[in-house]
Amino acid sequence: QVQLVESGGGLVQAGGSLRLACTASGITFSTYTMGWFRQAPGKEREFVAAIKASRDNQYYASSVNYRFTISRDNTKNTVFLQMNSLKPEDTAVYFCAADYESSGNYHNPQFIAEYDFWGQGTQVTVSS
Repeated sequence: QVQLVESGGGLVQAGGSLRLACTASGITFSTYTMGWFRQAPGKEREFVAAIKASRDNQYYASSVNYRFTISRDNTKNTVFLQMNSLKPEDTAVYFCAADYESSGNYHNPQFIAEYDFWGQGTQVTVSS
């Protein structure tokens, strides 16, 4: 049974910080690209950040670049999203996702359809 479980969401004032975590089970975690997406009410789900199975390959949406940092701890099967300098427009449900990328077949980590498994989401609310 594959499960991705997010935690760490909550309510924070603009300019504050939150650290999200997503713990995976049922997959060989170290072989998966891990991504974060978010969805605000009335909007499409959008890419936030991703980190490939190779720990040094990271990707960020321009809207969060320089503010958010993605990292992973393969010993704990966990991916993190450190969110600093939060803005009200960051308010959304944040989803963790996992993508198995076959050897030699490049997957664009910004592409939602590349991901195989999804978590249930965690709410992040940033007040003005």
